[in-house]
Amino acid sequence: MKRRRAIATVVSAAVFLPRLAWAQPQQRTFRVGHLIAGARTPDGAPPRSLRESLRALGYVEGRNVAYEARFAEGRTERLPGLAAELVELKVDVIVSGGGAATEAARQATRSIPIVMAPAAGDAVATGWIASLARPGGNVTGLTDESIDLSAKRMQLLREALPRAARIAVVWNENDQGMTLRYREIEKAARALKMEVQAIGVRSGDDFPAAFSAMEHRRPDAVFVVSDALTAGNRKKLIEFATANRIPSMYEQSGNVQDGGLMSYGYSFDDSYRVAARYVDQILKGSRPANLPAEHPTRYYLFVNLRAAAALGLHLPTPLLLRADEVIQ
Repeated sequence: MKRRRAIATVVSAAVFLPRLAWAQPQQRTFRVGHLIAGARTPDGAPPRSLRESLRALGYVEGRNVAYEARFAEGRTERLPGLAAELVELKVDVIVSGGGAATEAARQATRSIPIVMAPAAGDAVATGWIASLARPGGNVTGLTDESIDLSAKRMQLLREALPRAARIAVVWNENDQGMTLRYREIEKAARALKMEVQAIGVRSGDDFPAAFSAMEHRRPDAVFVVSDALTAGNRKKLIEFATANRIPSMYEQSGNVQDGGLMSYGYSFDDSYRVAARYVDQILKGSRPANLPAEHPTRYYLFVNLRAAAALGLHLPTPLLLRADEVIQ
């Protein structure tokens, strides 16, 4: 009798368990969009730092997350169309890289959550969020400290070049966030008794005229405000500054590694790691309106001693000691 009952139990389990397994809900696959004005990554995927950070949080590509990346390749006029593609794909969240991408994503949707990363300019001043503590819409993430950061960069430039009297500032006039940053740089320069030579550009075709203006009225240094347009033309900018022996200040370290004099700014990888945390919270049900936006917590000073030597500059030791990396 006991043997017959055991057999019946096994048979019943064999029949019931497949039905139970079939009835289990399938794990959802989230779709994470990435929109950036810059160049396409080698594999066409979002930055590795974003994907690795999400993987550490439990999002495994091919299992429960899929990525849709769109790159404007420096042509910001393509961003609205690319943002519309991500909306059409019904992604669960869009990670925007830079101010132009954030604005394009915001114009394309007011319902899909948008996470700014890396820092996309002053998000409050541009109207992308209501405040740091309560963003209030579908946008949150990282935003620049435009006032304090501009002042810090100008102070570092003054320390490196104590006799500099006129600074040329190159920025993208078509980008509201970059124009706001230019104005803060101008204020910081005035506080240091330095004259600003405004060199606004709107497209790649404007750079020859910009260079001509600096040749006609030579500045003591050039400050380049980073966005997709200036980043896409950074080789021209660095070559011009080097050929004309003009010290150059940048916001991102890649320009210094390519031959610029110095930079002070956030790390793209750090920003995308923070963005992953926002994405995780949103995919778990949090609303962007209630997720406080943040400033980057760490900024890095890079100095290129080779560039300094070519310019005949002897940078002060205290400045070099504070640098996170000195390129020999």
